[in-house]
Amino acid sequence: MTSRRNALGLGLGSLAAAVLPLAARAQGAWPERAVRIVVPYPAGGVNDVVARMLAEHLRPLLGQPVVVDNRAGAGGTIGMDAVARAQDGHTLAFAAISPLTLNPHVMKVPYDPLKDFVPVAPVMYSPVYVLATPRLPGASFEDAIAAAKAGPGRVSIASSGYGTLGHIMIEQIRRKSGADLTHVPYKGGTQLVTDAGGGQFDLFVANPFAAINNLIAEGKLRVLAVTGPRRLAAMPQVPTLAELGFPEANLTSLFGFYAPASLPAEAVRRLNGAINQVLADKEVQEQLRKLDNVVSPGTPQQFAALIEREHAANARIVKEANIKAE
Repeated sequence: MTSRRNALGLGLGSLAAAVLPLAARAQGAWPERAVRIVVPYPAGGVNDVVARMLAEHLRPLLGQPVVVDNRAGAGGTIGMDAVARAQDGHTLAFAAISPLTLNPHVMKVPYDPLKDFVPVAPVMYSPVYVLATPRLPGASFEDAIAAAKAGPGRVSIASSGYGTLGHIMIEQIRRKSGADLTHVPYKGGTQLVTDAGGGQFDLFVANPFAAINNLIAEGKLRVLAVTGPRRLAAMPQVPTLAELGFPEANLTSLFGFYAPASLPAEAVRRLNGAINQVLADKEVQEQLRKLDNVVSPGTPQQFAALIEREHAANARIVKEANIKAE
């Protein structure tokens, strides 16, 4: 997973300005060969599912094959480092912004998050679910907090990894509630969801995607809270963390495309136009909506400014939460 603030300033209205005319796209020499999209998380998660869907739609617009390459590990850092080092001019990343805005504050990263990449296009933001597994007997978020206070350390809550947006949310919940929740960090979301269905821990935080939604439909997982500016239309009975008294933990994950800083500006412009053309497609919007994602297109300049703001804001949050670098 990562971030967020709800007033993104990026809307569907920016599509018209961001999409390049067909004639301009046709004249560009880039790409000259297959384009590789690095997903810095395991296969099967929301990032991977959306990347593959977008790759299919980008192929005809770019006129070249578009392949997805999973490079998971270290909260997205390994895959993002591979992109920063790429010299072929045809390697991109599709990821949450956290490897650039959060990871550098909680772990050592081998790249400069603000200098080694060029933000190409924001794509969507995704709410975060707080879910109960079969192991938690309580019926509500309040019940889970009460159980954690009654038995310090006995209630466990998992995330997709140390230093992720989910980890930040957990720390904010712990600080505000005073509950001694035991954090269980995973290395990505796939095994996390598998273990959740088996009740290997009590609670977890994650972005919605098909595997989670299926377990919810089967009654194996229960959504106790969501994040975002308002309740989700699909779950009007589920409160936001802000409503429950945890506005600092009411964070969403913003996803987008990035390229090595060496990618020529014309290639960035062409990519941004193609990506925003895909996001303007009603079918794509509906597919993202079914996963509770909100389409959030924009220009490279808007995306870069947002990343810089989030980088600065997360430095403050990490310091206040006393999260130490690994």
